[in-house]
Amino acid sequence: MFTGIIEETGVVRSLVTKGGNLHLQIEASFAGELKLNESVSHNGTCLSVIPVSKTRYEVMAVQETLERTNLKHLRVGNKINLERSLLANGRIDGHFVQGHVDGTIECISVKKLKGSHVFTFNIKKSDSKYIVEKGSVALNGVSLTVAKASKKKFSVAIIPYTFKHTNFQSIKEGDSINVEFDILGKYVMIGKR
Repeated sequence: MFTGIIEETGVVRSLVTKGGNLHLQIEASFAGELKLNESVSHNGTCLSVIPVSKTRYEVMAVQETLERTNLKHLRVGNKINLERSLLANGRIDGHFVQGHVDGTIECISVKKLKGSHVFTFNIKKSDSKYIVEKGSVALNGVSLTVAKASKKKFSVAIIPYTFKHTNFQSIKEGDSINVEFDILGKYVMIGKR
């Protein structure tokens, strides 16, 4: 379980495909603190850690994860949003994020405003029921508030701190972004069946 408050952006240092799985080596300041099989969110995708050194660790994304997420598009040198799992005695500054990505969506526009950015994304009609104005959504693992929503698209406003300290600074029109819809919203929709 995560909160969607990104701890840091790590750097992808190695990508190796083995038997349909992708092994990623990530450089991060907290790598030396990680334990074997600890859960870390990578662009919103929960993966289990294999410590390598004080500055690097390895994770593996299986085929199903690669089909559902944007991890398959990573290249060596890319920045990746990282968050260690929620401590039970900590504050929840974002919202409950499971690290179970629902799929990817396309960024259709990035608009720079005075003091912020607005990112707009396409959404499948079947998923639009999970997006509510002023509700929560996790994009590349970042807990965000939906600014505007329709049946085909939605927008989020990115404050300068989030823009500077996540990989939103490199997202451009046409990019594929991981999305995890708010778990509470999903349960509400299940109850309406």
